[in-house]
Formats: sequence, structure tokens, C-alpha cells
Amino acid sequence: MDPGADMEAQVILAEENLYLGQNRLLELIARGALLHPILTQLALLIEAQQQGLYCSVLLLDGDGKTIRCGAGPNLPAQYMQALDGFEIGPNAGSCGSAMFRKQTVIVSDIETDPLWQPYKALLTPYGFRACWSRPIMLDNGTVLGTFAMYYREVRSPAPDDLALLDVATHIASIAIDRAQREAELELHRVHLRELVDQRTRELHAAKERAEDAVRALTGTNLELAEALAALKLAQDELVRSKKLIALNSIVVGIAHELNTPIGNCMTMASTLGEQTEALATRYRAQGQTLRKSELEQFIADTQQANTVMLRNLGRAAGLIGSFKQIAVNPAGDDRRRFKLHHVAGEALLALRSLDHATVDIRTDIAPDLELDSYPVALGQVLANLLANCLIHAFDGRQGGIIQIAAQPLGAAGALLTVTDNGAGIDARILDRVFDPFFTTKLGGCCGLGLNITHNIVTGLLGGRITCRSEAGNGATFSIELPLSAPG
Repeated sequence: MDPGADMEAQVILAEENLYLGQNRLLELIARGALLHPILTQLALLIEAQQQGLYCSVLLLDGDGKTIRCGAGPNLPAQYMQALDGFEIGPNAGSCGSAMFRKQTVIVSDIETDPLWQPYKALLTPYGFRACWSRPIMLDNGTVLGTFAMYYREVRSPAPDDLALLDVATHIASIAIDRAQREAELELHRVHLRELVDQRTRELHAAKERAEDAVRALTGTNLELAEALAALKLAQDELVRSKKLIALNSIVVGIAHELNTPIGNCMTMASTLGEQTEALATRYRAQGQTLRKSELEQFIADTQQANTVMLRNLGRAAGLIGSFKQIAVNPAGDDRRRFKLHHVAGEALLALRSLDHATVDIRTDIAPDLELDSYPVALGQVLANLLANCLIHAFDGRQGGIIQIAAQPLGAAGALLTVTDNGAGIDARILDRVFDPFFTTKLGGCCGLGLNITHNIVTGLLGGRITCRSEAGNGATFSIELPLSAPG
């Protein structure tokens, strides 16, 4: 066998394994996997490219000066733990100096290099002699951490070694930046809810004080009018506060939901661009020729990236379609008089696409109950409530029953109820079922169905919707509707 040909085959195989490993890591990042397993897999991937190589990923704390442990699967655990809490500086070993200087730091001999003198005792017991570290940075110059390569012999980097550092720091920057953005979004969500809860409590207290003032009034009509005005002001402020809650929740929810598919597309597009540039470089270096295996690998990577981007763009388009339904548009539905039982029957027909063979749907609606309203919007309300029952109430359960009932509510209204005997709703989340983007069933549900239903009922139809439930004892959605819609 030709030693040169054998060596070339090994190089090609190593390059292919590196590309496959990068693609697997980028897929994990796109799926939102936890940061520590991603960094661990990254370190193992780079270590697999050379004999005697040990890798670590260190993170820079939010204070901009403290080192935090990221991953070092094959480095001594005691050594990695000892690094946690050190401060970066111009002479703080390889990693601390690289983060401080924002440039690659090459230490070929730890025993003699002055950067390692204060920390040499940490590493000497484990026999490491060389450490090269490169800062993990964003395009704007923000330092996220370092990726380091350790060896047990005195050694300086070759061009291939520096290329491996390029690959490692690029993937690490994508993973760390993605994790930090998700953490910031969650922090913003929690802080926003705390502010809104505090403001809501203050408004409720003001409303109660105004009501107490009304009850305590024994003076003139002027005093009564002033108290009633204060009560009305507090109520109006409470309504505005609730609208602000909904608006802020929607804005944060849209950013969160669209961040994942758009981020996935950006990641795959960036990777595809790098692979294209790498292929072009090899094409020029090899005298404008390419091996068949290189071209086939590039085609496979391109097809995979195209599939991922199309899937995520489709998901983003679907989410945008759902967002459009949040705002109720009266112009999109013709108002007319109709029998309520006809609309209910049409809503049941619309559910044929869902598998509800084991669920018995019953109706008890007076045939003469007539409304002057918007039948398409009311049909969407019923369809959303029925779909919600089938997806959540009877998930994995057999022999369920859904009851749709309607009866007159006084001289000018009707009460419509949708009741099931399914799993019920835990009391801790019952007051959140109409919140946008709130769902207990991840993976396919974006948490907008009941929020859209609430908007239609309280907006276009001029009614009121409530939910009553106990965990394990089913749920009842009650809708109070005027016989004649407002406007």
C-alpha cells in the first residue's frame, strides 16, 4: 500500500469526522440543548483530532473579571474546580491572560513561562507542559470565555493546531451567546411579571379604598360623586394595567418564539458559508480540482442545511400566522342573525381532522336560540375550545365526554358552556389559561388558542368567558353572550 495514499485517506477521514461533529453540535445548539453538554461535546470533538490533546472551556462571569468553569471532560476535576473564581489579568496564566488581552496566548513551556509562575503549582502535579488559549468573542469584541488546548510535552502550535482553535472558538461563541440570550430573555420575563404584579396589587388596593369610601359616605351628593369618580378612575387604571400585561406578554412571547427558528436559520446559514469558503480554499489550493469525497460531503452538508432552514422558516411562518389571529378584526366576519345550534354543528364538522374517536361529544342547545352576532368568530371560539379539550383534557385517556350546552341568560343574553370530564386544570395555573403563549403541552402547541378565544369573546362578541376546573375532575368553560353583539 502506498504510504502517501494511506496518509491522505486518513486526513480526508479526519476532516469528514470534524465536519460531521460540527454539524451535530450546531444541531444541538439549534434545538436549545443545555450549554454544559454542548461545551463538553465540543471539547471531546477537538480532542479526538489529535493524540495527547486535552481541552477546556472557561467562561467569563457577568462581572467581566471572574473565571467560571465551563467544561473540561478529560482534565483533572480538581484542577478545573480550582480555576473557578480566579480573576483575569495581563499575567494570569494562558486563559486569564487571553481573556484580559482579547488575543491568543501561546505558552509552549509552562515550567519557564512567566505567565504561569503564580499558578504553576496547580498544574505541575498533572504533568502538563504546554497550554494554548484563545478568547471566545462576539463580533463586537465582547469576551465570553476561552478555549484552551493542553499537552504533556513542550510544544508550539502548527497551522493545523490554530485552525482547530478557530473551529472550537467559533462554535463555542455561538453556543454561549445563544445560552446567554435565553437567560436574559427569561430574566426579563420574570422581572416584567414582578413589576406587573406589584402594580396590580397597588391598583386593587386603590380600588378597595375607593369602595370603602363609597360605603362610608353619609354626607352630601358632592362627596358621593367624588368617591364614585375615584372608584371609576381606579377601575379604568386597572383595565389599562391588564392591557399592558397582555401587550408586554405578547411582545416577549413573540420574541421568544421566533428567536429559536430564526436563530437556527442564522446558525445553519453561517455554517454553510464557512464550509463553502473552506471548499473554495481547497479548490484553489489543489489546482482547481476537488476529490469526489469532498464534493459529496459538501453536497450532503448543503442538503442538510437547506432542510433545517426550510423546516425552521416554515415554523416561523406558522407562528406569524397564529399571531395574526390575536387581534380580532370585525371586518373579517359578516354580522347576521343565526341559530346557535347551527354554528355548534359546523364547529363539530371542522374537528373531523382531529382523532377523537374515543371522545363522545354531546350537545344540548335550544333549537330556537337565536343571536344577532358574528357566526364565523363564534364558530372559531367553539372550535378552539373543543380542540383544547381533545388535546389537553383527554391526552392518553379513553372514553371522554364533552358536553356543549346553551340556554337563555335573562332577556338579552345567552349562556354557552363547554364541559369535559377529562384531566382538569391544576388550581395553580387556572388563572393563566387565557394568557398568551401559556401552555402545559410543549412541542407543537404555542399557547395562543385560548388567548385568541378570549380576545374574540370579550372584543368582537361583547361577552365574557371564564373557566372552572379541578385537577382530575374535568373543566367547564362558560361564555356569557349578548343576544345582539355590540356595535
